[in-house]
Amino acid sequence: MLQQENYLQSRKYNKKVIMFTLLLGSFIALFNETILNIAFPKLMAEMNVGATTVQWLTTGYVLVIAILMPVTAFLMNTFTTKRLFMGAVTLFLIGTICAFFSASFPLLLISRIIQAFGTSMMIPILINTALAIHPREKRGLVMGTCICVVSLGPAFGPTFSGILLQYFSWHILFLVLTPFLVICLVLGYIFLENVNTITKPKIDYLSILLSAAGIACIIYSISSMSTVNILVVLGIFIAGVISVILFCRRQTLLKQPMLQVKSFKYPVFARSMLIIMIIQMLQFSMNIILPMVLENGFKTSSLVTGIVLLPATLFNALLSPMAGKVYDNIGEKIVIPGGVLLMCISTFILSNITKSNSILTIVILYCFICIGSAMAASNTQTTALNQLPDKFRADGIAIINTLMQIAGCLGSSLFLGIMSIYENKYLIVSHSKISAAFYGFTSSIRFAAIILVIGFILSLTLKYDIKNKLR
Repeated sequence: MLQQENYLQSRKYNKKVIMFTLLLGSFIALFNETILNIAFPKLMAEMNVGATTVQWLTTGYVLVIAILMPVTAFLMNTFTTKRLFMGAVTLFLIGTICAFFSASFPLLLISRIIQAFGTSMMIPILINTALAIHPREKRGLVMGTCICVVSLGPAFGPTFSGILLQYFSWHILFLVLTPFLVICLVLGYIFLENVNTITKPKIDYLSILLSAAGIACIIYSISSMSTVNILVVLGIFIAGVISVILFCRRQTLLKQPMLQVKSFKYPVFARSMLIIMIIQMLQFSMNIILPMVLENGFKTSSLVTGIVLLPATLFNALLSPMAGKVYDNIGEKIVIPGGVLLMCISTFILSNITKSNSILTIVILYCFICIGSAMAASNTQTTALNQLPDKFRADGIAIINTLMQIAGCLGSSLFLGIMSIYENKYLIVSHSKISAAFYGFTSSIRFAAIILVIGFILSLTLKYDIKNKLR
């Protein structure tokens, strides 16, 4: 494996063009994940659907990605890099065109699902290729750049759509994506080369079924906590957990497992997964919760809401690669705990805002949260993947991305649920909807701060030097 890695890195790739192509495709795919969030009120009115229905345009998108993510390790061992990327972009482009022409909610939802099929392959291809063509001593910087793009996509979605929706119909959100996807297809066809080891493993349909059923049941139950009978939700969740356990058990028995769950035997990898999930829970939820408190509490327009979220997004973009470079030089002992601690402190302060505070206060605190995320998120993933043998790399990437999607759904459902409960509780004793919006928001964010404390404690246990990585 080490000889193969050295061979890949010694080949004369046009690394800049390859990385630009993959980063552009991944950015567009993740950008699309949250692009409709601010358009939900307009879609609800135009398509005559409720809030619990319209949110499936995002939840359904994430659900499909999470279901398909465990299969990506198998796909990367079966098809060439170029073939996978071209297929992913083509599917995404078809879904985007269909979404632009959608005139009803079912058609729009189906279009989003088609998009999700393409998105599910983008990030694993990006990270696997980036790690394959760059040496270990540069992996922190490379992963920082990759995760910067992965984080920027969902973060930029509400900002960009908020500006466009001031002047155009929601259809324009999909039209602007089309030329970029065409560019990705052209660049991918010309410049991409294969970096995978094609082993053509035997497909195990039962593993796919168990994985899909488990993830679907878990995410659906989490997303439906506030709208479906609690006993039904609990039953679906238990069924999902059982399916995942059976899936993991089957992988340990197969000669050619679909996903190497043995990756969790590495303690640092397992602990890193928990930290990554905690960070993702907060980051994904912020893109939904912050617009709500801004529009319902401060009564801002969609344009102002989008602009308020922009500075933090830019900080994340600028600092993720820099934090990765620092990680390459000094390791994870300071960078990761420092980042999680900054997120924890900023989130706790944010949980005490009131309607008397200015919007600038939220902007500053959210900037600090994103700075902490830039320090911790990508570097935790680098630590996790560096812990694994090279033969487990594709599996590790698939596991990380699957758990991140689940964490996003868990975080949004959990924090939105808490916000809704406390908001309704406040409205029982007061009729001020503005005060209720702030009460629900601060209660939800306070709970997030407590979860981040757990993440900080875990980050202190990552006493691991990437230079001593097991090969």
